[in-house]
Amino acid sequence: MDKDLAGVVIGCAIEVHRQLGPGLLESVYQKCLVYELRNLGIQVEYEVKLPVLYKGIEFDNGFRIDLLVSKLLIVELKTVKKLENIHQAQLLTYMKLANIGIGLLINFNEVLLKNGIKRMVL
Repeated sequence: MDKDLAGVVIGCAIEVHRQLGPGLLESVYQKCLVYELRNLGIQVEYEVKLPVLYKGIEFDNGFRIDLLVSKLLIVELKTVKKLENIHQAQLLTYMKLANIGIGLLINFNEVLLKNGIKRMVL
């Protein structure tokens, strides 16, 4: 089911990109992607607080998950010139902290969105 869910999210992201193209703020793509997913009846939360647990103490360091889809999939959105290793590391860290095994990194600042999508699995 996780892979099917990722496919649906990618399809929705492609639709958003098809309608808007590259060059807008991340927050615009986020709101539009949330709209598309909810329109399909998929449960999605955005800007989800992600605390760090260190030696039994919880710290709220201001980490936020861009999208948490059906509590099974983390989606990290970017609008950058190109995806870097640090973006992948960020997503992997969020996945570990949230104990969620699958994530998508989506860079909307691409002419072809498929070139800006990275699927990650723990």
